[in-house]
Amino acid sequence: MKHTLYFLTLLLFFGCAKAEEELPLPNILWITSEDNSPIAGCYGDEFATTPNMDALAAEGFLYTHAYANVPVCAPARNTILTGIYAISGGNQHMRSYYDKSDEVKFYPQMLREAGYYATNNSKEDYNINPAQNVNIWDDSSKDAHYKNRPEGKPFFAVFNSTISHESSIHKSIPNEDLRHSPEEVTLPPYHPDTPEMRHDWAQYYDKVEDMDKKIGEILQELEESGEAENTIVFYYGDHGGVLARSKRYVYETGTRVPFIVRIPEKYKHLFPSEKPGDKVDRMISFVDLFPTLLSIIGTDIPDYLQGKAFLGEKKTEDPEYVFMFRGRMDERYDMSRAVRDQKFRYIRNYIPYRVYGQYLEYLFRAPSIRSWQAAFKAGELNPIQSAFWNTKPAEELYDTENDPWEVNNLANDPEYREVLERMRGAAKEWMLEIHDTGFIPEAELIDRMEGTTAYDYMRNSDINLEQLIEAANLASTAKEEDLSQLMDLLNSEEAAKRYWGATGLLILGEKARPALGALEEALNDSSPNVKSVAAEALYGLGAKEKALKALAEVLMTPNSFARTHALNVIDSIEDESKTSLDAVIAMVENAGELDRSQYDLRAARGLLEKWNINPSDYGFDMDW
Repeated sequence: MKHTLYFLTLLLFFGCAKAEEELPLPNILWITSEDNSPIAGCYGDEFATTPNMDALAAEGFLYTHAYANVPVCAPARNTILTGIYAISGGNQHMRSYYDKSDEVKFYPQMLREAGYYATNNSKEDYNINPAQNVNIWDDSSKDAHYKNRPEGKPFFAVFNSTISHESSIHKSIPNEDLRHSPEEVTLPPYHPDTPEMRHDWAQYYDKVEDMDKKIGEILQELEESGEAENTIVFYYGDHGGVLARSKRYVYETGTRVPFIVRIPEKYKHLFPSEKPGDKVDRMISFVDLFPTLLSIIGTDIPDYLQGKAFLGEKKTEDPEYVFMFRGRMDERYDMSRAVRDQKFRYIRNYIPYRVYGQYLEYLFRAPSIRSWQAAFKAGELNPIQSAFWNTKPAEELYDTENDPWEVNNLANDPEYREVLERMRGAAKEWMLEIHDTGFIPEAELIDRMEGTTAYDYMRNSDINLEQLIEAANLASTAKEEDLSQLMDLLNSEEAAKRYWGATGLLILGEKARPALGALEEALNDSSPNVKSVAAEALYGLGAKEKALKALAEVLMTPNSFARTHALNVIDSIEDESKTSLDAVIAMVENAGELDRSQYDLRAARGLLEKWNINPSDYGFDMDW
C-alpha cells in the first residue's frame, strides 16, 4: 500500500510539473500612471475614489513596500528600461541624453528575443540618447496595441496614463466643479492651510479618480479581448506625487508607489503569496522589474542587472533594503541618496547648503507651492512647515511606521545611532557596488565620457570611487577641524576631489577663511564645476568681484550644464549687481537660437524674472 501511494504521488507530481512546463508563455500587460503615490482606497486612503484599483487589488496582490528608485519620471523610466540604476549608467540627471553602454540591453529587446510581441502606448522619455531608442519595440506609438500582434504570439504591452501628471494641477478648476471638497482634505503636517493648497490637493484627488477610470477601461478591454485568463497584469505609478515635497524628493511621498499584480489562476505557481487579495510586504523597486520579467518567462537573467526578481522561478530571497537617489532636477542641482528598509528611511544629502524648496520653473507653476512660499515669507508658518524653505541636514533618518510624513529627523538621536550607522553603511556599500556616477559633477563627467559612456568609464578607468565618496561625506558634514583635509582635497590632481574640497570649504563658511588663498587659486581651475563652487565660497568670504568674474567666465564655456551650475550659484548668492546681470545677458546673447529645453536658458530666465528684468529690453524674447 505504501509503495502504491508513493508511485501515485510521483505520478501526480510529475503530471503537475509536466502540465506546468506545457503552459504557454503568459501575456503581460503593464498599466502605468504618472506622478501618483498610493492614493487609493485599497491602500487605506478613505478620501480617494479608486474603484478599479481597489477591484484589481482584490483580484491580485497589492505590494505595500513598492518604490521608484528616483522621484521623477525620466530617470525612473531609464532604470526600468535598462535594469540598472540610472546613477550607474550616468543617466540620473533629468532629461540628460547620454549614451548607454553596449553591455546594457533594454528589457523589451530581450522579451522580443524570447518570442514576445512588445508594444508601448506610448510614453518613452527614457533619459537616454534618442538615437539608441530605435527598434526597442515592435510598436511604440499612440496606436500600439496587443491586438495588432501576429497570430499565436504572446504579447507584452504597456499602456501609460498621463491623467494624474503634475501638470494636472497647474491650471485650477473652479471649486464648484471639484468632486473632492477642499474643505475635507487632510493636509500633511508640512503643508500650510492655504486655500490654494487645499484646492490643489482636492483637484489632484479628482485627477487620480479620472486616472482610475482609465485603468478600468484598459482592464475591460482586456476582458473583451478574451485574453484576461492568459494575461498577467501589472499596475504601478511611475513615482510619487504630486504636490510639493513629493515628486523630486526622496521621501515616501516622492518614491513610494501603488503596485498591484494580478495573476490568472492557470499561472498560480507564480503567486507571491497564498491567494489573490493578499498584501505582499516584500521590498521591491523599479530596478527589480527587468529581472522579474525574465524570471516569469524562464529566461536567463544577465549578471549585470542590478535588481532582484520578485516573481517566477528565479525569485530571490526578500531583500533587506531598497535604494533611491536624486540628481539634477531640470535646471536645479541637488544630490541625495536614500535607503529604505521595512521601518526606517535614511537620506544622505550631498548639497545640504541648498534649501529643499529651490525655485524650479515647472514645479512653481502650481498655485499650492507659490502659496506655501508666500506664507513662509510672511512669517506665517510653524517650524515643520518652514523646514522646506531652509537648508538641509547632511543626514536624515525617519521611523516611517510612527512618522509616516517623515518630519521628525532622528539622525542626531543617540537612541537610533545603530540604525543610522547600519543604513549609512548599506548606502555606501550599494554606491560602490553599482559604481555610482554621481560623485563626479555632471559637466565634468560629460568631458570624461568622450569616446565612452559613464557606465564604462566608471568600470574601466582608474577612478577611485571609494575615495570620492569619502571626500563627499567629509565635505557634506564639514567641521572646522576638517579644514586641512578639505584643503588637501582642493589641491588634488583629481578634479572631482577638488570639487568636494571646495564644497566642504563652502559649507564651512567663515571658518574657511584660512583657505582664502587656495580658493582664489581654484578660480583658475580647469574644471568649471570646481571654479563655480570656489566662487560661491569666496563670495561668502567677501571676495565678491573675483567670484563674480569667475562665474561670468563659466557662463561663457561651451558646456551648458557648467553654465547651469554657475547660474544656480548666482541665484543662491542673491547678487543682483550689474556684473551679474551683464554676465547673464551675455550668456543668453551667446546662446544663439533660444530653446526652452536648454536648462541654462531656463535658469537664466528665472533669474531675469527674479530681478524684474524684461528680456525684450535686451533684444531677445524668452516668453516661453
